[in-house]
Amino acid sequence: MQFDFQVFLSALTSYAFFKGACITLALALLSHSVGIALSIPAALALDGPPRLWRTALRSVLSVFRGAPTLLQLLFVWNALPQFFPVLQQAWFTPFIAAWIALSLNEAAYQVEINRAALKAIDPGQYSAGHALGLSRWHTLRHVILPQAARIGIPPTANEFITLLKITSLASVISLQELMAVTSQTVSTTFQFSEYYAVALVYYLVMVYTLSGLQKRLERRLAWDAPTAEINRVSFVQRTMARLRRV
Repeated sequence: MQFDFQVFLSALTSYAFFKGACITLALALLSHSVGIALSIPAALALDGPPRLWRTALRSVLSVFRGAPTLLQLLFVWNALPQFFPVLQQAWFTPFIAAWIALSLNEAAYQVEINRAALKAIDPGQYSAGHALGLSRWHTLRHVILPQAARIGIPPTANEFITLLKITSLASVISLQELMAVTSQTVSTTFQFSEYYAVALVYYLVMVYTLSGLQKRLERRLAWDAPTAEINRVSFVQRTMARLRRV
């Protein structure tokens, strides 16, 4: 059977595939945003002397990292409503279930990225902030986290691209994202190569667009190697000057 370019072009410009791609991108963006929001305080909380609650938090994160993502999706969609009857109502859609499962899964991985970025910051930055009269919160907000963000952007962006592709697993809980639309169309037409090629084009466009944005952001936030040490030393002083102007 020959490749039908007419079918390929028709599907490529169809609303169904475009909507599926938008749902895929929206799910990835929302899940990654929530994952980052949960992972930052978790990463800060895990750095410290051993405590019972820290051990419990590490255990929970290990469960989410160790369990297959597909299992987590099925558990949230099928099993979680049995424990919480409020989830049996109509508002609990496949999109909400996938959002919850992927957000928790993403947070578990993002915690380690954030911890590595925070540990890469010179401990002297904390002392410098304290010496200049900054509280611990202001030191974290204005000194430590901006520097850690520079370090954490590449692995965070790569993690987001991975999440974008993992969203295809949400098709098993009937979410009409890109892969689900592709599978349903293939099952009714049996034109495998044309529709799989359409899905591939959409995924490649999203991935390479995000990769381009990642590289642009890295270049904008990067420190030049010859002046990197000078920039690090003066970072706290510049921050204090900015705070005084506010």
